[in-house]
Amino acid sequence: MLCVSPSYIYSFALPISPSSSWLHQYYSAEFSQEIKVVKGVSVGWGACFRAVLFDHNPQVLACWKDAVAIGLYSGYIVILNAITGIQMAILSGHKNSVRSLVFSLDGTSLVSGSEDMTIKLWDMQTGGVVRTFQGHTGWVVSVSISADHTTIASASHDRTIQLWNIQTGECHHIINQNIRVGCVCFSPLDPKLLISSSGGKIQQWNIDGQRIASKSDGSHIAFSLDGTQLVVCNKSVVEVQNHDSKVIVAKFSVPNLKIECCCFSPDNRVIAVAAVRTIYVWDITSSDPHPLETFIGHGGDITSLAFSSPSSLISTSWDKSVRFWQIGASSTDSIPANPNSTSLTLAAVKSITLQAKDGIAISSHSDGMVGIWDISTGSCKASFQTQAKDSQWMDTCLTDGRLTSVWYTDKKICIWDVEKGKLLRTVDVAMDEIMDFRASGDGSKVFCLYYPSIQAWSLWTGEVVGEVQLSNGSIYGNPFLAIDGLRVWIHLPPPKGILGWDFGIIGSSPVKLSDTSRNGPRLDFIGGIRIKRSPLPGIQDTITKKVVLQLPPRLARCTDAQWDGQYLVVGYDSGEVLILDCNHLLH
Repeated sequence: MLCVSPSYIYSFALPISPSSSWLHQYYSAEFSQEIKVVKGVSVGWGACFRAVLFDHNPQVLACWKDAVAIGLYSGYIVILNAITGIQMAILSGHKNSVRSLVFSLDGTSLVSGSEDMTIKLWDMQTGGVVRTFQGHTGWVVSVSISADHTTIASASHDRTIQLWNIQTGECHHIINQNIRVGCVCFSPLDPKLLISSSGGKIQQWNIDGQRIASKSDGSHIAFSLDGTQLVVCNKSVVEVQNHDSKVIVAKFSVPNLKIECCCFSPDNRVIAVAAVRTIYVWDITSSDPHPLETFIGHGGDITSLAFSSPSSLISTSWDKSVRFWQIGASSTDSIPANPNSTSLTLAAVKSITLQAKDGIAISSHSDGMVGIWDISTGSCKASFQTQAKDSQWMDTCLTDGRLTSVWYTDKKICIWDVEKGKLLRTVDVAMDEIMDFRASGDGSKVFCLYYPSIQAWSLWTGEVVGEVQLSNGSIYGNPFLAIDGLRVWIHLPPPKGILGWDFGIIGSSPVKLSDTSRNGPRLDFIGGIRIKRSPLPGIQDTITKKVVLQLPPRLARCTDAQWDGQYLVVGYDSGEVLILDCNHLLH
């Protein structure tokens, strides 16, 4: 175990080991990527406690007790231990990508379907192929084995469902479809009942290939382990049905995304669904289901889900990883604020300022309130009221211990000493419609984007100290400024692209930054640069170009956000603030 899984053995000690220790230095690179929710926003966040990386994309997975079978794009099937993540065996036999896997109910057999158009039955004791089933003329994308271990059902891109006799290897029924079949599965209780999905419709069949019920809407299906319930996913809506009575016992939806896979927990209390790169876990023990967890961290679309226990979920993704998630390891409650601090009202967040070197994030709200958040604990250290209520734009920064708010309203820029509660000055400006408004990183200037220029105003003198003229017609849509200290960037439509200027050179006009397409910032996320966009894009590794963090859709629709390479701070119309510590995310 020391040789094959050091990260598993030592991961529990790493968080408390000294950073200078041999243990921390030698094994920290193998530590699972993690995201710590310092302050949450009305949703559970799950912990990925292990990630296993592959050279080829894992396409599908299946679980039986502590065994996890992973079907790879290369055609291999890798067997992992569900508890330790240790590789136990590699099954070789398919000539192309493995698209579907399923264990028999007793775990003695594994059935696989592949793009090589074959189905294989594997003996889990020996790891050998018991029989290969051939006859499809297209990729085999779904397989299932009957409860009595006599029949295998397979679905293919050749628009057929084929039923195979396990003992003889012969196909005894072919069910023709008018469209590609996406999924097929036997009932765990009735070995003569089969359900399939194709073209957004769910159909039921008997063992003789005859349809036995009318069609219903749905694209993805899964039985509970005891066969009493069936989950049907139709676009973003999830319905849990009693299989015998067809009564809907629970119903919920995920935010505006098409669900790609779903599964029951072994105790039938929880359902997990995956949409794009996010996993949603729901408690279905009552008629009013509620979310338990939202798992994020995959850098590619999720391809398969399976529970290994009632509290453990495993996922595969196009990012070449298999991730192990712990259900119940997170809490939906925010860390309580300092009892001596002032509580914030939940007015919409106008802007977010992240100043990690000072250990704080600052939120500016539509009612003129300013909140100071401790980014290590999530507590609100202090809150202040300004006169910026109902202002069109507002921003706040901390410079040399001085907290200053600036806002724009009625062709005036107002500069306010937050802690003294004093208006320092008002500056009249001849700008009819501002498109973005930001304080500089050093707190000395405020930048205004309006048609057709970017102007920099001194917070101390109230004078224009720099201006860049933009060409007519170059600004349209919803442009925004990105601020990096005294450097300003704007993303213009092609062929202009990203343009930047340095306003920090004393005694000269703003200097245009060269080669911005290669060395300039990515306006979505970069250290020290804010964004203002809805919905929020993902955090991307600038070397591999993989998206390593994608917020759930509901949380991605924000009013403002800032990312500095470790902390992500996001503000919302609800007035809530989300703080994530992504210390290990890009390491």
